[in-house]
Amino acid sequence: MTTAPTPVPATASAAQRGGGAPGPATPTTAPTTASATAETAVTAARATRATKAPRPGRRRAGGGRAWLAALPLILFFVIGFGLPAVAIAIGAFTTSSDAPDGGGTFTTDNLTGSLQGAYWTALWGSVKLSLLTALIATVVGLPLAQAVATSRFRMFREAVMSASGVLANFGGVPLAFMFVATLGNSGEVTKKLGLTAHGWNLYTFSGLSVVYLYFLVPLMVITITPALEGLRVQWREAAYNNGATALQYWRHVALPVLLPSLLGGFVLLFGASFAAYATAEAMVGSSVPLISMQIGDALSGNVLVGQGNLALALGLDMIVVACLVMAVYLPLQRRSAKWLA
Repeated sequence: MTTAPTPVPATASAAQRGGGAPGPATPTTAPTTASATAETAVTAARATRATKAPRPGRRRAGGGRAWLAALPLILFFVIGFGLPAVAIAIGAFTTSSDAPDGGGTFTTDNLTGSLQGAYWTALWGSVKLSLLTALIATVVGLPLAQAVATSRFRMFREAVMSASGVLANFGGVPLAFMFVATLGNSGEVTKKLGLTAHGWNLYTFSGLSVVYLYFLVPLMVITITPALEGLRVQWREAAYNNGATALQYWRHVALPVLLPSLLGGFVLLFGASFAAYATAEAMVGSSVPLISMQIGDALSGNVLVGQGNLALALGLDMIVVACLVMAVYLPLQRRSAKWLA
C-alpha cells in the first residue's frame, strides 16, 4: 500500500504577514514543476545549439580544405587566361620583334594605332553589331521565354529548351554555310522569294545581324527563363485583385523585378556577339569591318613591317571591353538573385 504525498504548505501570504486573516495554504507543486520544465527546455536548447554549432577549429579546417576543390579551376584560369592576358598587355606596350630597333622597347604607339583609322572603324563596327543584335535578341527572346515558362505542356517546354541549348552553341563555318545556302545570293530561299530584287544582301551588316540572331535568341531564352520562373504567382494575383490589368502588372511589377536579369542577359548577348569570329570570317570576310577580323588578319601576317604587336593591342582593346561587360553583368545578376531566389 502506498501513502499519499503530504502537500507542502506555502509560505505565509501577504495578508498573514500584514496581520490579516490567514488564507488557505496553497501547494507549490505546480509552480515548481513549471519552473523545472522551463529550465529543462532551456538547457536542452542550449545543448542542441552547442551540438549543432561547429567548432571554430573545425570550421577553419573545412574552409582550408574547401579551396583545394577549386584549385584545378584556379590553375586553368591562370594558365588559360591569366598568362595570355599578361603577355598581351606586355606586347601591346612594346615594339615588335621585326621592328628596326630589334623589339622589346616600351611604346604606346601600338595602343594609339589600334584606336585610329581602320582599326577604330572595326572596333566601332563590332560594338554597333553587338549592341543591335543583343537588343533585338532580348526583345524577341523575352516573349518566347515567357511562353515556355507559362506553358502547361511539358513536351513543348522540353523541346524549346533543348533546341535553344543546341542552337545557342551552333556557330562558326556550319552556320555560315547554312545561311549562304539558303539566304545567299544564289540561295534557295533567295531565289524562290526573289529577295535580291528587293535589295536583300546577306553579305552586309544587316545580313550578318540576321545570322547572329540565329544563336543569340536561343541564348536569351536560356538566360531569361529561370528569371521568369522565379516570378511569384502571388504577385500577379495581388495585382489582379487590386484591379490591375495584365499590362499594368508587367509594367509595375514584373518588368521592374526582371530588369536586372534582362540587362544581365543583354550584356551576356553583347559579349557573345562581340567575341564571335568564325561565322563572320567564313561569310563576309573583310567586307564588314570587325575588330575580330582585324586581329585575324594580324595573326595571319597581314600587317605592316614593325607592327606585329599591333594585334596584341587590338586584343587588349577587346579584353578591356569584355571586362567592362563583366563589371556590369555580375552586379546585375546578384541584384536579380535577391528578388528571384
